[in-house]
Amino acid sequence: MAYLWIKTFHIVFVIAWMASVFYLPRILINIAEAGDAPVVRERLALMGKRLYSFGHMMFGLAAILGVVLWMQYGVVGAWLHAKLGLVALLIVYFIVCGGMLKRAAAGAALPSAKALRWINELPVLLLVAIVYLVLAKPF
Repeated sequence: MAYLWIKTFHIVFVIAWMASVFYLPRILINIAEAGDAPVVRERLALMGKRLYSFGHMMFGLAAILGVVLWMQYGVVGAWLHAKLGLVALLIVYFIVCGGMLKRAAAGAALPSAKALRWINELPVLLLVAIVYLVLAKPF
């Protein structure tokens, strides 16, 4: 019974983290499109900062529960290594987006809105691969 509760909360926290992973680049796009409207840029930067903090908390909780699942219940397999590698890429992506947000809040230029839209698609591809690995456990 505990296994199901731990797994449930792990998935819920992963979903919450992924929401921040998906939305943070949208905030960056809006900042890039805000142009010379400092009030709008400041508001978006504040929203991004709060979202980034929320994402860190959700990832931390998901990671703790994932470690519990791994250590306590013996969740193992080569698929898990591949999944963790892709999760590591998502973490790097999230940190890079956070860095762009901090630079934008300090007044630095961002990539174009079009480039940010392309960047925004990367986590979708990683998430599809992660979900496939978890469900199919192909190796």
